Amino acid sequence: MAKTFLKIAAVYITLGVLLGMLMGIIQDFRLASVHAHLNLLGWVSMAIFGLIYHFYPHAAETRLAKLHFWLHNIGLPLMQGGLAIEILSGNSAMLPLVIVSSLLVVIGVILFTINLFLQLGSTSVKQAKNKDLPG
Repeated sequence: MAKTFLKIAAVYITLGVLLGMLMGIIQDFRLASVHAHLNLLGWVSMAIFGLIYHFYPHAAETRLAKLHFWLHNIGLPLMQGGLAIEILSGNSAMLPLVIVSSLLVVIGVILFTINLFLQLGSTSVKQAKNKDLPG
């Protein structure tokens, strides 16, 4: 999962930078929030998730990690696509999609947190016990 998170993070930074460049070229910054979310929730968060899963591979092998990945990567593009359409059209018809997809991302992040607490908590205890053993 670590490599998958890092690869998709690279896709998000590419999209975020291209959107930023496009906004600068056409001098229309209405999509600045979409640009920021792609960079923060896409690039930064996904890269951090990937690095954490690289250093704690047992956490990356869980069903929670896989579910987190899919919830985040279904929710984020739908949320940002819906938000972009809403901003550009001035129509709030996409609001339900934005809300539901935002909830997918939030649930994914909560699952990530639960996964870390479950996996890292047990590892820390095991490592501490092993350090106390003689030999």
